[in-house]
Amino acid sequence: MTRPFLAALLAAGLAGSALPAPAAATRTFDFTYRAVVRDLPSTAGRVEVWIPYPQSDSHQTIHSVRVEAGSGPAAVPVEITREPREGNEAIHLLFDRPASGEIPIVVTFTATRREYVRPLNARENAPRPANLDRYLRPERLVPTDGRIRELALEVTKGKRTDLEKARAIYEHVTKSVRYDKSGDGWGRGDALWVCDARRGNCTDFHSLIIGMARAVGIPAKFAIGFPLPAQRGEGEIGGYHCWAELYVNGIGWVPVDSSEASKFPEKRDYFFGAHDENRVQLSVGRDLTLVPRQKGEPLNFFVYPYVEVDGRPHATVERKFAFRDRPAPGETAQR
Repeated sequence: MTRPFLAALLAAGLAGSALPAPAAATRTFDFTYRAVVRDLPSTAGRVEVWIPYPQSDSHQTIHSVRVEAGSGPAAVPVEITREPREGNEAIHLLFDRPASGEIPIVVTFTATRREYVRPLNARENAPRPANLDRYLRPERLVPTDGRIRELALEVTKGKRTDLEKARAIYEHVTKSVRYDKSGDGWGRGDALWVCDARRGNCTDFHSLIIGMARAVGIPAKFAIGFPLPAQRGEGEIGGYHCWAELYVNGIGWVPVDSSEASKFPEKRDYFFGAHDENRVQLSVGRDLTLVPRQKGEPLNFFVYPYVEVDGRPHATVERKFAFRDRPAPGETAQR
């Protein structure tokens, strides 16, 4: 019996009390995050760089973090800062009148990621967290009124519980939005754009889910990091991946990954209530203000380097990401 099928049984409330929950899958890997700030003007004075700093939580353990910023005499001290709203940490680097037109930065770390499965038929006795109101508020690209609220009310009509409403929203978005990164407009996480285009990437899927959930009173939060291919080994990673969690009274935070469910329809039941181990999380939330505070607008989301030159955003940053799996205990490395 496969793990996704067991998760589907739990989601449907069909797993009997005598059936033990499957052991959560784990994955340990080395991750390399490379960035090169390019095309700095010769007149550049103050160059600031923020890069998300990976943190341990109940679903991942991070260790052996190493940061190399600049090279030779151009190397600078590394400062780790923390913004108070979501608790995201960042590597903050300050270069004063850099002599070169480019700055190389390499961050490496080792992560153990654990599969996150929330049994949907299990009741939680813990009181409702006190800070949930902030996960009901609109964001610049994720409104909770107008068309988003109208759609949410239509999709959840006749649903009585938060769990039924959350599942209805997930099913609607997963089935009606196409994973498609062609053309323009995708990738910003603009919920209203997704309503019209009915396509996009993970940011777009989850912006619509989060907006709809909040519109009917279900707290929802956004998280972002990087995906790993299911096949163990090593290689480069093309870009970020993001996902969401919805708070259901009596159950707790329910992990969802609508874009992965759209790409792999056979796992649609699994990805309502589970995040697999093939990912690493770097930050939570949208419209983020960093520490020290950036001069530019709040960040739509934070996964790539953010750079300012003399207080102005600087977009010319080359990025490369790679992973290498470590063998599980008792295994030997495969070459």
